[in-house]
Amino acid sequence: MHVLVTGGTGYIGSTAAEILRNQGYEISIFDDCSTGHSDSVPAGVRFIPGSLLNSSEIAVALQDVDAVMHFAGKSLVGESVSKPNLYHSVNVDGTRNLLNEMKAACVGKIVFSSSAATYGEPKEIPILESAQTNPTNPYGATKLAIDHMISRESQEQGIAAVSLRYFNVAGALKCDRGWLAERHDPETHLIPNVLRSTHANPVQIFGSDWPTTDGTCIRDYVHVIDLIDAHIKALESLADGVHEIYNLGSGDGYSVRQVVAAASKAIGYDIPTVDSPRRAGDPAILIADINKAKAQLGWVPTRGINEMVADTLASFT
Repeated sequence: MHVLVTGGTGYIGSTAAEILRNQGYEISIFDDCSTGHSDSVPAGVRFIPGSLLNSSEIAVALQDVDAVMHFAGKSLVGESVSKPNLYHSVNVDGTRNLLNEMKAACVGKIVFSSSAATYGEPKEIPILESAQTNPTNPYGATKLAIDHMISRESQEQGIAAVSLRYFNVAGALKCDRGWLAERHDPETHLIPNVLRSTHANPVQIFGSDWPTTDGTCIRDYVHVIDLIDAHIKALESLADGVHEIYNLGSGDGYSVRQVVAAASKAIGYDIPTVDSPRRAGDPAILIADINKAKAQLGWVPTRGINEMVADTLASFT
């Protein structure tokens, strides 16, 4: 099977491309490298530089392709609040262009990297796929709009589709070119920021009086290798005219203090932290129910917070 990986020079997309290649898939990568890195493209792999906003570039990328794994798009929540039109243009309009060109090229299979941000602030924890979707930021709203778009495309055009919704991705993959890891600018994710903290710039813990076992917020994390394993299982499960949605995550989540403890163990000293007031709008616990993915995809995460932290730390060197 020939798979086009959109956003294949980014953190998650490059990991997907590497694992797909190692498992014998033929791959092509399509990316404008606005946030990704062209040096992550494996030697000998077809790379088409281009934008989701350019239909002719998408058409070139789709030549001789059987399926699409769609990671491309803008993904910073804070930026989406300040630039909602940009996020709608790139994420929603860009995916519309991709689906149009897939139809023209007779490519009828897609696995979409969605987000648990589609749920907003859930009424029940853990979050089921059937939970009400009420995004609290433009980023989550664009992901939900794309999920709806893909559902319509599946019903009207018969495409086979899966959307995968997850919260926090961590860890790294070591390959023959070194580590494929997070290289965000700015870095907004907790684990790399914890590992880089200093006494002059300690990790802020926003609230130490939450109704959790240690008083800090609990969030769901998944190792990037486990995440891509789920994407490949989803790819192999695609059925014509069906759009399935699956949650991915750890299944039980980790508190901020658990993340800091794991990072301290990996780095060999107590990482400095400072307690700060709660942030407005932060839920105490966000955990996805992953039982549907377990039952229907046969997917189970195998790497916990210690592996996520250790791989992230190793990727720094």
